Amino acid sequence: MSRLRRYGRPSPIAVAVSGGQDSLLALALAREQAVQEKRECVAVHGRFLPPTGVSIEREEEMARICKELKVQFLVADLVDTFYKRVIQPFVNEYLNGRTPNPCAHCNPVIKLGALLEYARIEVGADFLATGHYANTKWTKHGPALYRGKDPAKDQSYFLSLLKWNQLEKALFPLGELHKSQVPDELAKRGLTPPAPEESQEICFIPDDDYCAFLERTALKHHLELPGPGPVFLADGSLLGKHQGLWRYTLGQRRGLGIAHSEPLYVLEKDVETNALIVGSAQYTHRKGCTARQVNILVQPKHWPETVLAQTRYRQKAKPATAEYDRKRKELQISFLEPQGLPAPGQVAAIYDDTGRVLAAGVISA
Repeated sequence: MSRLRRYGRPSPIAVAVSGGQDSLLALALAREQAVQEKRECVAVHGRFLPPTGVSIEREEEMARICKELKVQFLVADLVDTFYKRVIQPFVNEYLNGRTPNPCAHCNPVIKLGALLEYARIEVGADFLATGHYANTKWTKHGPALYRGKDPAKDQSYFLSLLKWNQLEKALFPLGELHKSQVPDELAKRGLTPPAPEESQEICFIPDDDYCAFLERTALKHHLELPGPGPVFLADGSLLGKHQGLWRYTLGQRRGLGIAHSEPLYVLEKDVETNALIVGSAQYTHRKGCTARQVNILVQPKHWPETVLAQTRYRQKAKPATAEYDRKRKELQISFLEPQGLPAPGQVAAIYDDTGRVLAAGVISA
C-alpha cells in the first residue's frame, strides 16, 4: 500500500469489514499502514441484507473491536441498493437462462462503488481496502490487477470487472499472504473475528441453495419462474421433462433426474422453446467463447499471442488466443485445446503469464 504516498494529501483509508477473518486482518494491516503514513483509518461495514439478530450481534462485536483498535466504525445501509443492483439482476439472469456471477458484479457496483462512495461522503476516504486475495501494481499506464500470492485463494477473477479508476482506489492488504497465515496474523494481534467461519459462496443465498432462494424470491416479489418443459438429447430425441430451466446450469451432471444408459450433462438451455438439451461427455467441450460487457485493463495491442483464459472461479486458466472486436464490443476467446462448457452469465477473464489481468467480460455464447 506504499503507493498511497504518491498522493499529496493524507486522505483516510476506508476498510470494508464483514466480520470475517480476512476483512479483520485487512483492517489491522491497513490501520498499521495508516499509522505509519499519519492517515486516518475507518472501518465500513456494508449492510447488504435486512438485519437479523445474528447480524446485529456481529455488527456490535465489530464496533467493539474497532473501538479497541481506535478506528472509527461506520455502517452503510445498502439493503435497497444491494437488492436492486445485485440480487434483482441475479434473479433476472436465471430467468433468462443464464448462470450469473453476482460476486464479480458486486465488487465494481457495491464495494468499490456504493460502499466507497458512502465512505467518501462520510469521512472523505479516497481508498477502500478489502480482504480479497489479489494484488495491484502501479505502471506507467496506470493501475494493474494481478493474481494474489495464494493460488488456492486468488480472487482476481472476481475483481476483473473493476475499471481502471476503481483499481486506483482499491487496496488489497492480503495480496501477498496465504490464507493459512491469516489465523496466526490475527492471533499475534490479539484479534478474534466475530464470524470465524468461512463465508458462504454467495453471501445472500443461505446454504448455497440457489434454487430455494429463487423460489422464495419469486414468491415474495410476485415473479413467475419458468415451468417444466421438454428434455432433448443432442440428436433431437425427446428424453423426458425438466422442472424449470432455472434449476440447471451448463455442464451440470448431477440432479438431472433422468435415467439413461450413460451419464448425461446439460449442454444447452433454449429459453425460447423452454427446452433443456443434454448429452454425453463427448459433447461437453467447446473450442472457445464470446464475452460482452468487456472490461479492458491492458490495451489489446499489448496482449501476448497466447493468453491464459479462465471462465469459472474454481478453474485453472487455460492457454488460448484472444481478440477484442471494437466494433461489436466483444471479446473472442479461442482455446488451444477444447475446454469444459463456458456458461453464459459467468465471467471470462484473460491473463498473461505473470498473472496480470488483461481483460474480462460476461460470457454471452
